[in-house]
Amino acid sequence: MADMQFDLVSPERSLASHAATAVSIPGADGDLTVMAGHAPTITTLRPGLLKVEADGKTAEYVVTGGFAEINAEGVTVLAERAMARGDITQEHLDEMYEEAENMYKTAKENFHNEPGPVDDAAKLLGDMVAMGSEIGLSTKQPNL
Repeated sequence: MADMQFDLVSPERSLASHAATAVSIPGADGDLTVMAGHAPTITTLRPGLLKVEADGKTAEYVVTGGFAEINAEGVTVLAERAMARGDITQEHLDEMYEEAENMYKTAKENFHNEPGPVDDAAKLLGDMVAMGSEIGLSTKQPNL
């Protein structure tokens, strides 16, 4: 398989920059896999597990949002928050979940009879729970 350039950047640092065979992205509208020659695309991210295949190995990163810019030569992921899967602890997940829960509570208080922002915040909570399950950690279940 042909290689492409992969870059993962968070506000704090660059986490990865190397050749990759495939990148699986947790897109807001559904998961997608990028390979060399992919059509140009920009997608927003949902909380989830980003998987990068390179040299016969798979590296995994937890991302909480942001976007990915994809073209035929590679993919650049600009994440709101990103950590190597092996570095994330229950404490990290609890902190991310608490932030999402606070966003949900704020949306409910500020947007009466406006389902869009409340629904978006509820989906974020659900995505956090799903991400926790996928990486083998547990979150408090949302009480909507």
